[in-house]
Formats: sequence, structure tokens, C-alpha cells
Amino acid sequence: MPTASPNIAATDWNDFADFAGTLCNKARPIALGYFRTALPVDSKADESPVTIADRTIEAEMRAMIEAHFPSHGIYGEEFGIKNGDEHIWVLDPIDGTKSFITGFPLFGTLVSLAVDGAPRIGVIDIPATGERWIGTPGETRLAGAKQRTNDCRALDAARLYTTSPDGFTTSNTAGALAAMSARVAMRRFGGDCYIYGLLASGYCDLVLEVGLQPYDFMALVPVIEGAGGVITDWCGEPLGFESQGRVIAAATPDLHADAIDFLRIWI
Repeated sequence: MPTASPNIAATDWNDFADFAGTLCNKARPIALGYFRTALPVDSKADESPVTIADRTIEAEMRAMIEAHFPSHGIYGEEFGIKNGDEHIWVLDPIDGTKSFITGFPLFGTLVSLAVDGAPRIGVIDIPATGERWIGTPGETRLAGAKQRTNDCRALDAARLYTTSPDGFTTSNTAGALAAMSARVAMRRFGGDCYIYGLLASGYCDLVLEVGLQPYDFMALVPVIEGAGGVITDWCGEPLGFESQGRVIAAATPDLHADAIDFLRIWI
């Protein structure tokens, strides 16, 4: 495994990406072992569901990080923050727990490495399908093949995804989703992190989300950017640990600019 240092050479990103993949290799059989079984579901303080699969996966990944990179920080959905140096591993053991507990196969595991607050490595792993998008500075790969977003440049031609309309609970966010849905060529629901992989591979053009936490979106940034897309908050600002959870991902800079301009009246 690579040795952490404040100044990471470009050639080291693949080593960190390999380690992120190793974390997902640990997570995948655990997730599949619990998937579509009768397992208890607890409610967290925010009323979101959590299972033994979420907790077991994160505990295993944290132990691996602490063994290989003891100075690194960790930011996980289930067990919170471990302070460290400028490297922070961001973990979502089961992204799409509602999908997971209802037998829907497009849940995922998200792993990111942020350096000085910026996500540089991102992995979207989909255990049930065996797909894994790996984003590093400058490229995104799926099964070893470089991925590229679609060349859609205008809202009128865009294919829009969001995980669920249920999160758009305010008049502004619900209005934004309704208005954008009426403008684009097609709207679809569902998929959690999987829809960002679809965007990176050119199958959809826009993703609009609200209420996300850093463990939900940090891994998505390198995947989308490495494939040529753009992902920011609704104001067009880069995503980071202080972002408020409104996320827009677009296939091209032109489409992103069109979407940001469209969203201005809803912010």
C-alpha cells in the first residue's frame, strides 16, 4: 500500500484507488450475504433506516483503513468521524438502505478519499450487479474501460434522474423538480448512487438531488468529473464537507450551466 505524504504524486492515485477497491471487495460479500434476508431494521435519530449490514461493512472498512493508514481521518455514515491528517476516507457502506431492505438491487457502497477537503478518489460499487465505477483525477473506469458522459448540452434534450421525489419537501425544492421535469426530455426515478454511474457511462444526462450528506456525494465527484461531467451544488459551487446537500450532476459543462441558470429562481 502507498505511504501517505502531504504531496502525493499523480502516479500514486491509482494505488489509493486500488485500496478503495479492496475496501469494496470486503464490503461486497457482506452486503450480498444480508441482501434479501429477514434482517432487523433500526431507525436512526433522523428516522433513516439502518441494518447490521451497514454497521458490519463500515466497521470492517474502518479497521482496514486504520491498519494501512493509521494517520488518515475517516468520515463514515454509521460511526462518525475519526480525526487525522489531510487525508480523509469517506464511507457509505450501504448507499440506498431503503432499496437494500426492500430487495431492490441497485444499492451501492461508496468510498472516497478526500485530500485537503477535495474528493480525489471515488468508487461506486454495486454488489448485486457486480459493476464498479472508479474515478481518479482525469479518468473514470468501469470494468477497466474508460467511461465518458453523453454529449447532451441543453435541458430540452436531457434525460433526468432523481432517486425519489419524496426528498423534495419544501416548496422551492419541489418546484424546482417539477419545473425541471417539465423542461427535460425524460424523467426517471430510483437508483440511489447507481444513477451517477449511469450518468458517467452516458446513459442519462442529469441528476438532481436534495438532502445528501458528504458520505452520499463525495465518492460521486471523481466518478462524474473523471468521465467528463460536472457535479456541484445548486449554486454551482464545488461539493465538499460543508455543502448543504443539494446536488446537480450534468453530462457536459454546457448542460450544467443551463441547469444552474434554470435553478436560480428556486434557490
